Amino acid sequence: MRQTELLIGGQDCKPNNGQYFEVLAPATEEVYARAAQADKTDVDLAVSTAQKGFKIWSKLAPKEREAVLLRAADIVEQQGMARLLDILIDESGSAITKATFEIKYTVDLLRTAAGEVRRLYGETFPNDNPDRISMVFRHPIGVVAVVSPYNAPLSLLTKMVAFPLAAGNSIVIKPSEQTPTIAIEFAKILLEAGIPAEAVSVVSGFGLECGAPLVEHPSVDCIALTGSTQTGIHIGAVAMKRMVRTQLELGGKSAALVLKDVDPVKAANIVAQGIFTHGGQICMANSRVIVAQEIYSEFIVALKSAAQNLKIGDLRDPQTLYGPLINRAAVDKISQHIDEAIAAGAEILCGGKVLPYANGQASLVFQPTVLLNSPLTCSAWRDESFGPLTNVLKARDLDHAIELANDSQFGLSACVLTKNINWAMRAARDIDAGSVHIGMHSFQSNALAPIGGSKLSGIGRSGGKYSTEEFTEVKWVSIELNETL
Repeated sequence: MRQTELLIGGQDCKPNNGQYFEVLAPATEEVYARAAQADKTDVDLAVSTAQKGFKIWSKLAPKEREAVLLRAADIVEQQGMARLLDILIDESGSAITKATFEIKYTVDLLRTAAGEVRRLYGETFPNDNPDRISMVFRHPIGVVAVVSPYNAPLSLLTKMVAFPLAAGNSIVIKPSEQTPTIAIEFAKILLEAGIPAEAVSVVSGFGLECGAPLVEHPSVDCIALTGSTQTGIHIGAVAMKRMVRTQLELGGKSAALVLKDVDPVKAANIVAQGIFTHGGQICMANSRVIVAQEIYSEFIVALKSAAQNLKIGDLRDPQTLYGPLINRAAVDKISQHIDEAIAAGAEILCGGKVLPYANGQASLVFQPTVLLNSPLTCSAWRDESFGPLTNVLKARDLDHAIELANDSQFGLSACVLTKNINWAMRAARDIDAGSVHIGMHSFQSNALAPIGGSKLSGIGRSGGKYSTEEFTEVKWVSIELNETL
């Protein structure tokens, strides 16, 4: 069994309180690792170390920061399958295809971030006084606290770390307590690549003892979170007390619009991929499906078939789309949403149950589940389920479909399945979401894209220049050319 310590100043550090917690493998619910449980003393040490690291890292020439990120990308590309793949599969319950994608995407993110090192542009702007010059500079913020999630614990962590580093900031990572091992291994790769030992630290633990002291720390200059809306609201409130910058990528309840001109079978296969990949544990998953009434009947037949023919369970089978959910609480939440919806009048098209282990006890693998006609007031329609559960409703026309899509407290992502470019662009314009994807499902990845949302889906954008700009301060400098002194 693995045991991970805290990683502070390039060294494995035992926790101040001497305590460790167990990390369970979702596929078996058996102990996968023991992880150091940080407290406020450990957080204080990590942050003070990061302050020293900021002074070193931010002063390096762009070519030096670029080189470190490129070396990290090379290490992941060359060693990732040996060092990272099994951890992703066993610790986070990722199917091998999803874990492989994360590793490849991590390489892409690191190289993209390396490119952004040289694109932290300032600017000049005109003055009415011809003897005055105005310039705008960008400077790194300082110490960035990164609170990363369990669902894509390598690639999302990479995105949250690489771009602030590219901008010259130092980092303290608080990974999800479900997936600390992958965060430690990734940080060690950064150290091998040559990042100053003080510039990246990892403190594992729980929200109250570790997360709260980190985000409340007076020497933390920026907070980046990918996680639940509830956590984001709390962190946002904490940050505002000190006017600390935040980047919050939060929950979603993404809509898929299936318009009347598409092949219902092809559309159903796209929708199934968009909700059931990684068991729906993706914030951009299309968990609400709005279908034109003209093809509704054919579509739900095709979606049921697509869902029931998915291969689930065996994480190391390349044909497996997903395996277990992260823990028992996640399973219980899905069951609660289904039960509430059915009690309110929804119909279950397929799924709705947990698969058993060989001994007959319930596993964490939840069947692909489709609900029809969920009331707009029930949790299955309104709240993030974060599992293999989607809801299908019928729309009278495009305007009605857009209205249903916008009937949400979230605004992270959406997709529109149509061959009509006018309908597609109307929907893209009018749907209130941070991204709208046409002809594909609602969760897409691109290292350069501005990922983020509106309403309760968060604040700020991540990816490419949008990330590096988020993690810099803008300063106006003006010069008077006349001899006034």
